[in-house]
Formats: sequence, structure tokens, C-alpha cells
Amino acid sequence: MEELNCATVFTIPIFGGIEIAESVVVTWIIMAVLVAAAIPLGRNLTVENPSKKQLVLEVCFEWLENFFKGLLGEEGVRYIPYLMTVIIYIGFANIIGIFGMKSPTKDLNVTVALAVMSIVLVQYAGIKAKGTKGWLKSFAEPIPIIAPINVLELVIKPLSLCMRLFGNVLGAFVVMELIKYLMPVFLPIPFSLYFDFFDGFIQAYVFVFLTSLYIKEAIE
Repeated sequence: MEELNCATVFTIPIFGGIEIAESVVVTWIIMAVLVAAAIPLGRNLTVENPSKKQLVLEVCFEWLENFFKGLLGEEGVRYIPYLMTVIIYIGFANIIGIFGMKSPTKDLNVTVALAVMSIVLVQYAGIKAKGTKGWLKSFAEPIPIIAPINVLELVIKPLSLCMRLFGNVLGAFVVMELIKYLMPVFLPIPFSLYFDFFDGFIQAYVFVFLTSLYIKEAIE
């Protein structure tokens, strides 16, 4: 429980004091690492005679782009940069624990924020595709009597996204702690590769996959 508590790292002395949580500081570190990596990786890109570094980057980018295009279709292309950013952030956030830092996704506030941002984007996509009047009418589909259930989904969808991500990260952490307690020497190593790497990226994939499906549903 002590490991799961999100401690306050420091307080900004404005507006009565703004507490900066550990998850926020680790998120800043992830952002700084990604920006620092993007500067050299994005330098000297060319159309002709690309380097091996550029070819690897293009393959990774095209794979992600094609994956999201397959889910969203051409109408949802504008939302791909957000989805790429989220999957990269959650992926790094889930594996950063192996470097001795606490994963931000262990903080329920972080997963709530990610879920709310995604659902706001989903509703924006619906308004953008159908107009405000068409978006409001969609709550009465297929029959008006189920409108309250459709409105309730505005709360249910972000809650499910949030609790799925938080619950899976928490579950993996608890299992790893139990394994370390029972077999502290060699056994945790292969399990760490699964729970810290494979499972961490799987949770990032599931989050953006569901967000993509919600966007697709909103714009159809």
C-alpha cells in the first residue's frame, strides 16, 4: 500500500499552494526523455537515400498509422496523432518501474485524466462528424426510450477505460510483489519481463484500441 500511495514531491507556493504529485514528476521525466530522443531521431530526414535510422522510424510510424487507419477509416485520420501519443506515453509509463521510478498509471488520477481526455475527444469527433443537432439526436438511437442509457454511457465509457487500465497495472504490480516475496532471487526475472514489458504494452494497446472503437462509433 505504501508503494501505491502517490506522494507529494513538492508544493508550488501559489494559489494557496499547489501540490505536485510523484506521478506528475515522473510524467515530466517521460516527456523530457521522449523530446530528447525525438530531436536526434528527427534530424536530417531526407526523401532520397534515407538512413537506416530513418527507415526504422518510417516503418514504426507507418505500422502505427496503418493500424489506426484500419480501425478508424479515412474519416478518423485526424485523431491518429493523439492516439499515437497516448500509446507511446502509456507504454513508457507502464515500463518505467524497472528504472526505479513509480509508474504514473499506478495513480488513479492519471488514468482518470487519460480516460476523460479520450472520451472528450470521442464526443468532439461525434459533434464534428454529425453536427451538434445530429450528435444530440444520436442519443435517441435506435429508439428514443433508451436515450437515458445512451447518456449514461458518457460516464460509463471513461469509467471503464480508467478502471481497466488502473486495475490491470495494479494487478500486475501486486502479482510481482508476491513473486518477489516468495522467490526473491531468480524467479522474478522472467515474470518481470512479462508484467513490466509485455503486459505494460498490452495495456497501452487495449486503451487506444477501445478509444479508437469509440471514435469510430461516434463518427459513423
